Amino acid sequence: MEVYKEILLVYLDDSRRFVNTQCQGLEPWQIIAVTMGFTLLAVWLRGFLFQQDSLKSRIKKQIFKIIRKIPFIGATIQAQLNKALDDMASSLFTLKDGMSYTCALPVQGLLQSEVLEELKQYSAMGEVQWEQGRVSGAVYSGDETLTKLLVKVYGDFAWSNPLHPDIFPGVRKMEAEVVTSGGTESILMACKAYRDLARERGIKHPEILAPISVHAAFDKAAHYFGMKIIHIPLNPTTMQVDVKAMRSAISKNTAMLVCSAPQFPHGAMDPVQEVAKLAVRYNIPFHVDACLGGFLIVFMEKANYPLAPFDFRVKGVTSISADTHKYGFAPKGSSVVLYSDKSYRHYQFFVAPDWQGGIYASPSIAGSRPGGIIAACWATMMHMGEKGYVEATRKIIKTARFIEAEVRKVDGLFVFGKPEVSVVALGSKIFDIYRLSNALTSRGWNLNTLQFPSSIHICITLLHTKPGVADRFVKDVRESTAVIMKNPKEKTTGMGAIYGMAQSIPDRSMVTEISQGFLDCLYSTDLPSTENKHMNGTSKTH
Repeated sequence: MEVYKEILLVYLDDSRRFVNTQCQGLEPWQIIAVTMGFTLLAVWLRGFLFQQDSLKSRIKKQIFKIIRKIPFIGATIQAQLNKALDDMASSLFTLKDGMSYTCALPVQGLLQSEVLEELKQYSAMGEVQWEQGRVSGAVYSGDETLTKLLVKVYGDFAWSNPLHPDIFPGVRKMEAEVVTSGGTESILMACKAYRDLARERGIKHPEILAPISVHAAFDKAAHYFGMKIIHIPLNPTTMQVDVKAMRSAISKNTAMLVCSAPQFPHGAMDPVQEVAKLAVRYNIPFHVDACLGGFLIVFMEKANYPLAPFDFRVKGVTSISADTHKYGFAPKGSSVVLYSDKSYRHYQFFVAPDWQGGIYASPSIAGSRPGGIIAACWATMMHMGEKGYVEATRKIIKTARFIEAEVRKVDGLFVFGKPEVSVVALGSKIFDIYRLSNALTSRGWNLNTLQFPSSIHICITLLHTKPGVADRFVKDVRESTAVIMKNPKEKTTGMGAIYGMAQSIPDRSMVTEISQGFLDCLYSTDLPSTENKHMNGTSKTH
């Protein structure tokens, strides 16, 4: 040991002499200036290299930004963008003849009968026959008896607000029993909790490790809370997250791990038990997103469709999100987030102890929360009961398995992975799958269109379990595919072509612009015009 110590001292002495030699002839202020300059350069380089967006991503964005500033190219691109946005605005214009947007309050308030008559017109605007089971997801029950119960309960609690537990103790009790929050909000709250925990642990740049198939709410959470999301690739055969890739991505900045149970695009259940082992090994919080199928997977074993453990029975799982407004059959805007220990939940809360209006404490993003939704959610769960959920689960899973088995037999199609719950995703190696989406739309179906890779899926609900609905879907898929297979190389048109084009655009900022334009269309109260006039009243950039 002494020998190594002496060698080290020799090297240190040589280094000292070298530095002193280089500094000979320099004045002290010069040495200080050079040191400060290199320090500032090092700080700048660190800030430049280590940002939320990777260096590669930022370089690509800058290149595309420069390209779009080239006069001819930029004008051409903008013209195409404006055309796409105008076409989108026209397709979203669903007003019936003679209808217009209400942009001002009536001078004299309407009678209740007049308001109800107006609402009938709004209700009649939709043309998709969701009541007949023609829609993927969206409406998960539609039962008339349940609807009447929800309307009655909401009316009884319409003015209540759990922000005031002393005034509305009953709503506070119901919220405590079903722990509701908005759909995406349950995911946001888990991410916020783990971000704050990570900061307490000394992590300055917290990262979310999540499958590339995870719900976009996690990207939203990263954007809102200043986190970085690292998307982990999937096993191309099973469509489950690649556990080895997740293990390799873990770093000192990892704030949380995520799995889906099941994931939205292909309906695959991520390997929760394997990822949980990583969570335990590296002491990282682990969130299971069961927002889509949470109220199915918990009842599947009793419905004779057992699954591998995915919940708090698995050591390492620290939180779970599940939407009551999907297979819980509650009204929209209700969800739950559960923690294995209440200490995690404390990081979700927000407290402003010094506000002049009093001590302000809120458990989630919203301050005031709709007591009517909470009460209706509670009433739904009490009305359904365990037996009701088990029976609904049995019907839905049976229907999903039937559809999966039948479409696997269709020449030209394949099913992604091994669907275990309620989503069946279809693809094709022979023709553009978006052609099938268009064909089924023309037959009255409304499916989900997916990308990376190109695919479509149907999310089975109680409405699809009605007699004849699943058989009709399989029949339409079989007949539509047979027609497409006669000319498999034909180009896709309509919305299918738009989705295919969107995948191929290397400049993703253009896709973002189109998406922002879509959202603008949703909030636009302008009537269509024959003039070349856009939503914001100008033909310039949207």
